[in-house]
Amino acid sequence: MSTSEEQAFEFGSLLQISEEAALEALNDHLTLRSYLAGFSPSQADLKAFMLLRGPPAPQHVHALRWFRHIAAMQQDLSAESSMKGKRVQPPWSPPAGTDVPQLQLYNSLTRTKELFVPQKGNKVTWYCCGPTVYDASHMGHARSYISFDILRRILRDYFKYDVLYCMNITDIDDKIIKRARQNFLLDQYKQKQQHAAHILQDVLSARGPFQAHLASTTDPDKKQMLERLDATVAAALKPLQAAMESKAADEAIQPLAQELLENAKDLLADWLDQQFGSQVTENSIFSTLPKFWEGEYHKDMEALNVLPPDVLTRVSEYVPEIVDFVEKIVSNGYGYESNGSVYFDTAKFDASPQHSYAKLVPEAVGDHKALQEGEGDLSISADRLSEKKSQNDFALWKASKPGEPSWDSPWGKGRPGWHIECSAMAGSILGESMDIHGGGFDLRFPHHDNELAQSEAFFENDYWVRYFLHTGHLTIAGCKMSKSLKNFITIKDALEKNTARQLRLAFLMHSWKDTLDYSSNTMESAVQYEKFMNEFFLNVKDILRAPTDITDQFEKWEAAEVELNNCFYDRKSAIHEALCDNMDTRTAMEEMRALVSQSNTYIASRKNAKLKPNRMLLESIAAYLTSMLKVFGAIEGSEPIGFPVGGQSLNIDLESTVMPYLTVLSDFREGVRKIAREQKVTELLQLCDTVRDDTLPELGVRLEDHEGLPTVVKLVDKETLMKEREEKKKMEEEKRKKKEEAARKKQEQEMAKLAKMKIPPCDMFLTETDKFSKFDETGFPTHDAEGKEISKGQAKKLRKLYEAQEKLHNEYLHMNQNGS
Repeated sequence: MSTSEEQAFEFGSLLQISEEAALEALNDHLTLRSYLAGFSPSQADLKAFMLLRGPPAPQHVHALRWFRHIAAMQQDLSAESSMKGKRVQPPWSPPAGTDVPQLQLYNSLTRTKELFVPQKGNKVTWYCCGPTVYDASHMGHARSYISFDILRRILRDYFKYDVLYCMNITDIDDKIIKRARQNFLLDQYKQKQQHAAHILQDVLSARGPFQAHLASTTDPDKKQMLERLDATVAAALKPLQAAMESKAADEAIQPLAQELLENAKDLLADWLDQQFGSQVTENSIFSTLPKFWEGEYHKDMEALNVLPPDVLTRVSEYVPEIVDFVEKIVSNGYGYESNGSVYFDTAKFDASPQHSYAKLVPEAVGDHKALQEGEGDLSISADRLSEKKSQNDFALWKASKPGEPSWDSPWGKGRPGWHIECSAMAGSILGESMDIHGGGFDLRFPHHDNELAQSEAFFENDYWVRYFLHTGHLTIAGCKMSKSLKNFITIKDALEKNTARQLRLAFLMHSWKDTLDYSSNTMESAVQYEKFMNEFFLNVKDILRAPTDITDQFEKWEAAEVELNNCFYDRKSAIHEALCDNMDTRTAMEEMRALVSQSNTYIASRKNAKLKPNRMLLESIAAYLTSMLKVFGAIEGSEPIGFPVGGQSLNIDLESTVMPYLTVLSDFREGVRKIAREQKVTELLQLCDTVRDDTLPELGVRLEDHEGLPTVVKLVDKETLMKEREEKKKMEEEKRKKKEEAARKKQEQEMAKLAKMKIPPCDMFLTETDKFSKFDETGFPTHDAEGKEISKGQAKKLRKLYEAQEKLHNEYLHMNQNGS
């Protein structure tokens, strides 16, 4: 049928007999010819196809296939058809797919998680409240700045947003002004080199108002701190007063006076400020202090591996913009001038249909204590408070008093209020609306609520901030951080105990918006996590160093590899879900730990079976984990796998440079050990152990010997290896002591047993006169101490003891006969 030479199959005539007979004949005919490869139907094929009423029954296998093949090739069965059929593609259905998680952030404006939608495509504008620079940065600062650095890196490096990060430095503030004046006046006082009597008199004068302040203080933490300071001053006063009363020599008195001056400097500085603060007028005095502490802050952030902001704004550089900002608020009807100061009219703002005051913490409106803390120590005097229409109003511009820095304004000489600084600076950089505003939890009210109010009053909108993020509090071993509790920890203090990476890991292992407790337990968990991850990276590097050619690196996957790969993808998916869920690094870190645990189990099972682990799969897992830790800011550098070796400053691809030499050394040592074991040369084995345990750890190299497997070479920080060595020596010493103690006890038991063996059974009861009074000729008791005859039951028990001793004594006699 497929060619013209083939005899035509008379299908039509067979149909006249019966359809079933015709189909059987057709099926038999088709078994002898091809109707698939290169098949083009003939006239006979098409004629037979047209005569059929439908597909043949399944038992006619060849006829059914033939029918379906022609049906698929048919395009036009009309008489005008070209008789040449074409196969067509079957219809395609797309997969159903699964829901893809989207990034959600906890928004303080709604107190719930919200879908994150930037205002302008992929661009994210972010403003973060920076430090007020008048003292050393502490762990409370680190809580916010490390946490926001982690979130910023995740947005930028994981979710691939184009982030513009702006942060301010507050270098004009009541705290700065007061501290700068006090430092200036105290330095002047010290330079005068006052006599001891003068110092004593001034300290006593300063102590009077200080003790009055102490008596009126109600805050328990502050009161405790002041009491401790007063006790320190009292302790320094006594020896000086005693020396002066006894009219001691000046050489003895002056050191005591200097010691008093040092211990009383805080209360003396406050007293000097009250006496002479108003006479400090030079603006440069107020810039020296914040400039110094800003420099220290930047050093701390660099040490913590916190990225610098894209834009840094200082209040002192934005005074003209702040004046313009205040003027616009006043012209919009939301501010008023009073005695040279300008205040924000909260009632007028809140009454506007377009606006709402205290969006973040509406329940805090009327909290005058919080409002006064927001105004500053120098701005809550009775005259200042009386200038305002309402106690809920806050200062936009403060008229400067004597002893305060000042700038020109339409309302006279003055300086910016605290809240207006951020609004003016952020507005000048980011415009009428930003995507994210960040700060510490304790800034929500009044600072951030006042920022929102004055900014929306300036721009006449209600969307100055789209997402408000607030980091959680930081406690120290469960307590609020306070100088009075002696748990005030600076960033430099913290970095003396732990590395920047360990601090960051501790933060990563906690939610950024919840309270973080900085304690020894918290840091130990971070240290152990770092060690756990590092060991995995080192093990994978060792596996990858095993020599292989370009084709052998592609190994067949068995069930174990498929299982590990499934775990890998499940963990990656879980990590992505966690980061989409308010950037939940805590869950992400636990999923990473689970992936390493599964990988370690796989490596161990392969090694136990004397099989090589799949290097490419492990390399992919290790590279992924490294990339995630880089995203989190816990790894810096270009290495594809693991933590940098030797610290950042020494990170010049040390591993690839020195590892070939270390491998040669390790192979040579392994060869020496093999010969030494075969020839039983213990001195050489001891030398090899010394190289492993003492020499190489000093260079930051760890060798791990495994029975029947090549020695593993790892580059580890020297400090870590030194600590491991000390712990190993400590454990060995404890093990030695336990062994000696066990040997001593065993010897005592053997001596006691030997002493007991020496006693003949006939003598064993004779000494127990408190129990027995009469014995038979073999020394066996017959009567108790009261003279009563021993009962049968008691005699039976004593007989067992007697026979056991007899057996024991016979063993002793036998030993002596054999000379043992």
